[in-house]
Amino acid sequence: MYEAHFGLQTKPFSLSPDPRFLYFSKRHAQAYAMLEYGIREQVGFAVVTGEVGAGKTTLLRKLLDDLDDRDNIALVSHTHPNLQSLIPTVLDAFGVMVDELPQDSSAQYRFFVDFLLEQYRRGRRSILIIDEAQNLSAPALEQLRLLSNVNADGHLLLQTLLVGQPELRDTLKRPDLRQFAQRISVDFFLPKLSHKEALAYIDHRVEVAGGNAELFEANAKTLLAYVAKGLPRMINNLCDMSLVYTFGEGKDQVDSRTVMAVIKDKCESGILPMVSMKELRQTFSKAV
Repeated sequence: MYEAHFGLQTKPFSLSPDPRFLYFSKRHAQAYAMLEYGIREQVGFAVVTGEVGAGKTTLLRKLLDDLDDRDNIALVSHTHPNLQSLIPTVLDAFGVMVDELPQDSSAQYRFFVDFLLEQYRRGRRSILIIDEAQNLSAPALEQLRLLSNVNADGHLLLQTLLVGQPELRDTLKRPDLRQFAQRISVDFFLPKLSHKEALAYIDHRVEVAGGNAELFEANAKTLLAYVAKGLPRMINNLCDMSLVYTFGEGKDQVDSRTVMAVIKDKCESGILPMVSMKELRQTFSKAV
């Protein structure tokens, strides 16, 4: 809607995870390096956790783009605690027709093992990636551990990457999952962006979209970074609405007064936790 007005080639702050816009903060770069290491070294389990909106899925999409086309990759994005058997879900993610899959759990396991062995014979690595893995129950995670037992010629036939919110780490600390936890070779927590990183993040996305970093006044960026508390998804939400408001006002640059209006409306709608407008004005008295 506003792209042409601001000289942008595309929307810079879409909420959909887009690897083109991935900003490599120090910790994001470390997380990506750990994921690459886990894939390259063929570790059994790798776990990446982080707060809601910290950029985990965007990081994951970047990894998927960079993986070898010869790899056999399954992505499970929709998980829930009541998932009884993982094998049909995982096979479906690998692109295997499961209409004639045996109902017996032991037969399903043998079917899955045969599938992994066939992929190994073809020289293809099988990589299972589960997003939103915090929704998996302890029994489902135990199923994953059993699936990971399959090996041939000393090689693991299935690599598993779990990506989820901090609750996943709490689940993996359960005593009944200690065998699972012992098999995790890569474990990384993705934190929020620092204030300095949040400012750079805004500039980065604007520039990737074909715009000029000066599209946002410095004070406006400072205010946005402060209120979003380092969460990329919240930064995206606030920045996108700030551009909409600025476009509606017929202005060419996002200023702090417009950002304040966006914050006020977001608080009133419940998208943002209530913040004191008076406190913000006092904190940023030179900006607003």
